[in-house]
Amino acid sequence: MTGARTLYRDLTLVDGTGSAPVADAAVLVEGGVIAYAGPAAGAPEPRPEDTVESLGGRTLLPGFIDTHVHFGFADGRALAANNSGISRSLHAFESAERMRLTLDAGVTGARDLGGADAGFRIAQERGLIRAPRLSMALRLMSHTGGHADFTLPSGANSHDCEHTAAEIADSPQEVRVATRRLVRDGADVIKVCATGGLSSPSDGPTDEGITEEEIRVIVDETAKHGGRPVAAHAQGAAGIRNAVRGGAASIEHGYLIDDEGIDLMLERGTFLVPTLTTFDFEDRIHLMSQKSIDTKRALADETYERIAHAVSRGVRVAMGTDAGISEHGRNLRELAQLVSVGLSPTQAIVAGTGNAAELLGAADRVGTVEAGKLADLVVCEGDPLADIALLGERANIVLVVQGGEVVKDTRA
Repeated sequence: MTGARTLYRDLTLVDGTGSAPVADAAVLVEGGVIAYAGPAAGAPEPRPEDTVESLGGRTLLPGFIDTHVHFGFADGRALAANNSGISRSLHAFESAERMRLTLDAGVTGARDLGGADAGFRIAQERGLIRAPRLSMALRLMSHTGGHADFTLPSGANSHDCEHTAAEIADSPQEVRVATRRLVRDGADVIKVCATGGLSSPSDGPTDEGITEEEIRVIVDETAKHGGRPVAAHAQGAAGIRNAVRGGAASIEHGYLIDDEGIDLMLERGTFLVPTLTTFDFEDRIHLMSQKSIDTKRALADETYERIAHAVSRGVRVAMGTDAGISEHGRNLRELAQLVSVGLSPTQAIVAGTGNAAELLGAADRVGTVEAGKLADLVVCEGDPLADIALLGERANIVLVVQGGEVVKDTRA
């Protein structure tokens, strides 16, 4: 691909920075990198050997980044059983298919927060699978009886299966050792369960989990190894506060956040990843436990109120879907959810592009359509600023470019 140039023209550019859209724009890709993005009148003239693509007035955006997925699981039942009923090879093929669907949905980068191993990241980098560019947590760190402890009712320990999502630790010293294991195994981010959850078998959203002190230990330990951000599963207000004070880079879910937690997040620049698509679940209740169904129905109204309040106060939001609990391959439905709690369509797009890239520490390479960035691009039918929901339908995503390579093209 070195030196190859493609000029995309006849398009509207939404660049992921939050700037106003540019009508009659052009984007030049050279060697997998964006060389120009802006008004067509300022674009370089194409060379005879260049590929010139007319997008017919469609909208071009950055490739989206889903900062909270679980490719190793199709639904909550598989999570609870840690996929113990299937072979390692089948697990790999099924996970890779979920990654392909996600890429086709316009998600060119993703952060897997537990349930898939580092081999998937390596396979994507080597071109062995069609998948988003991956950042991996590998396993969820939890106390015994906490959110990630899916010990079966019989007492059998499903954590011993070969693709477990659990990393159980019960003291500051144990979390330090657990962090070392995760770093050894190739984790890019450390996922901790600072509270129980909607789908927890043994605790609930307001129960506290990994403590402030323990999260500080994790942050200290990762600092000795080049640093790793901490992503905190935190739904109840007390656990959210513990996680932010301990040094978490992001609060995952944040459903019952209070003003004290918001104050802390604003003070420290902590990201909120609301994963609101998980509340659009009525067509998936056959995949859920009754406890999870009842808890979600009971908390839905308060969750939307609390998240909307956090948004109104200026908490920074990055897009995440909890795909694996929600449906894989329809990730961009989360954008409409973000608009429903107060973000504008432009802000929702930034949450899924520029902000998401910043949370992953990749804003120098991806997240916006700007010269010098990798050419991760998405082209959609219609105007997403007028109707953000159209991005949530995979059929409306007609062109996906990842690192300059066309990985999907369904244009008529």
